[in-house]
Amino acid sequence: MYALYTTALALVLIAYLPVFVFGRRGLRRYWGTLAQRWGRQEPALPAEPRCWIHAVSVGEAVAAAPLVEALRRRWPQVSVVLSTVTPTGAGVVRGELGDVATHRYFPLDLPGPVRRALDAVRPCFFIGLETELWPNFLRALASRGIPTMIANGRISDRSFRRYRLVRPLVARMLGRVSVFAMQSAEDARRIITLGAPPERVVVTGNLKADLRSEPPGATRTWERLLGVDAARSLWIAGSTHRGEEAAVLDAFARLKPRFPRLGLLLAPRHPERAEEVERLVRDRGFHAVRRSASAGGGQPDAVMILDTVGELAGLYQLAEIVFVGGSLVPNGGHNMLEPAHRRRPILVGPHTENFRESTELLVSAGGAVVVEDGRALAREVEKLLEDPERGRAMGAAAFAAVAARQGALDHTLALVERWLIGEGQTTR
Repeated sequence: MYALYTTALALVLIAYLPVFVFGRRGLRRYWGTLAQRWGRQEPALPAEPRCWIHAVSVGEAVAAAPLVEALRRRWPQVSVVLSTVTPTGAGVVRGELGDVATHRYFPLDLPGPVRRALDAVRPCFFIGLETELWPNFLRALASRGIPTMIANGRISDRSFRRYRLVRPLVARMLGRVSVFAMQSAEDARRIITLGAPPERVVVTGNLKADLRSEPPGATRTWERLLGVDAARSLWIAGSTHRGEEAAVLDAFARLKPRFPRLGLLLAPRHPERAEEVERLVRDRGFHAVRRSASAGGGQPDAVMILDTVGELAGLYQLAEIVFVGGSLVPNGGHNMLEPAHRRRPILVGPHTENFRESTELLVSAGGAVVVEDGRALAREVEKLLEDPERGRAMGAAAFAAVAARQGALDHTLALVERWLIGEGQTTR
């Protein structure tokens, strides 16, 4: 089974190589990461007790941040390597956690790269965020006696369907994991259905509910940059995908004549789409400013395009209204807990399959509204602008719902202590 998987993965990588080498310009940003992906983890790491945490991209890196900081506080003798797959995720790690964690790119799940990466990192234990299941990597960890955890685990509808097609391989892989800390009872049921030993599955809640507060002064800096003041209303459309920016801009164009003090910040999920988004803004007659090109004072009439990583969560503090993208198009949605934590009223589209529990929690609490399309989005934004008190009530309800679900971090740390940091584990 493992040989078949390894052969199939190698063939896929070979077939993809021409696209990687000669494909679109955005792929070039991955070229400098190839050595680490091939398992050559340079520069060398010192010989010391170490935890390896894996976060795929931006969302998982954000969820990992409080966990990394808590691990370092509780076990200061254990250093942390935090790996990602994407350069944007790497940017978050280096920008937000550079003082407490070392970034590395995750190796290709082939025996050679995995072996070299583990020889270089030498972890005492491994934590994979959400549900990163790599057969060869988990097999190598087990063969070395390295305990493993899936933390903040979730199984989306799409992943569940795919995993069930190869359940024998998945069940064998899950048997090698020491403990599963799942976000919800449904996630726990799914992982058990796929073959995880029930006695190792625990529902801990969502780490993203245990968010960190903004550093002092961050809000004032952004107020100056965006030209935000008490007389202006800022609408943030966060983590948007192709097709959503057009809908948001059409709604903005309809609302701007009636609400001339309304500002807009667009934060595409993939910052490399900034040029495409900028064209959409200019095509509708608005002035566009990219965050990376704006270091001075605010330009109140410009649509700001957030083409950097790691800043969106803090920006939600300044918004009067938040739309969370990946939901008007069939992408499964994105994290709604960040604006909820900051007491913002939230609008989302109908496609939130990957965040079903968060959506149900916030909608039932009155902190979020689901809109079916761009026209409905414009209507709901208009209602919130007409009735600011309703928006404040929604934001308060969203915050209360999230605050009631906090505690996942403490629960996860207890599982780390019980299952991963056994006698001698931190002195390898």
